Amino acid sequence: MIEISNLVKFYGDKRAVNGISFTVNQGEILGFLGPNGAGKSTTMNIITGYLSATSGKVTINGYDILEEPELAKKNIGYLPEIPPLFMDMTVSEYLEYVAELKKVPKDIRKKQIIDVMKMVHIGNVSGRLIHNLSKGYKQRVGIAQTLIGNPEVIILDEPTVGLDPNQVIEVRKLITSLSKNHTIIFSSHILSEVQAICDRVIIINNGKIVADAPTFELSSRVEDNVHYLLVVEAPFSTLQMPLRAVPGVNSVRSLAEKNGICQIDLACEGSMEVRKSISFAIARLNAPILEFRSMEPSLEDVFTSITSPKK
Repeated sequence: MIEISNLVKFYGDKRAVNGISFTVNQGEILGFLGPNGAGKSTTMNIITGYLSATSGKVTINGYDILEEPELAKKNIGYLPEIPPLFMDMTVSEYLEYVAELKKVPKDIRKKQIIDVMKMVHIGNVSGRLIHNLSKGYKQRVGIAQTLIGNPEVIILDEPTVGLDPNQVIEVRKLITSLSKNHTIIFSSHILSEVQAICDRVIIINNGKIVADAPTFELSSRVEDNVHYLLVVEAPFSTLQMPLRAVPGVNSVRSLAEKNGICQIDLACEGSMEVRKSISFAIARLNAPILEFRSMEPSLEDVFTSITSPKK
């Protein structure tokens, strides 16, 4: 559906995008991440045709964005970080204008606008000036304009900015439902949101792709150790040495200790099953185990590990 091949972009002498290549399959929700200045926004602007590449190729549904821009862009709905809204129009006037720009046939235009407003829950403000809407509603109108014309590819840059928690949940559900008929590139600085929504994540840093994997596999990129949270009714000084002596336990770190209860982070060999041995070691101390569970690295952990400057 989306194919990017050896993409390069220079700004003067600075190489903002450095030969990246990837594909996005139909129906996939791709999280596209990167720290500020990594080249993420430049790449997204090239994909949508807002910028031209120095070299490389982008095709959308088989159409080259440079050689066949009108056909390629017809397949794209784009929500930039700042929605492209006309503040002196009503919501319905604005969506009518967008539909005209996208050359939606007149006989289906009205129905499509009504359907889109229902999808993003803005029908109740259709007659209001965009200028008078809250930030959350403005963001919803921005999402609505991406859906006009029923594009096969939807690119969303920070789509939940300004939304309250209930609206965020609604937008997450909407994005997930859209993947049934659309291919989606989703960018957000709220990494827990990306983890909840996306099938796959690409992380870009210094103009290069530094990670590309299904979301559930990314935790293995942080380190080889498996981490466990152990909560025991005993002082850390009593627990530390017996736990260190368990084969496969690489480190024992106290997270908190209060009222005789200690929380411990255990880093263990990923290739070894150590939970029984840990349980037996604690049992020999006659100390009650209150909690014992694995701790998967979050997407924030992965992102920080991959993109932070190496010391």
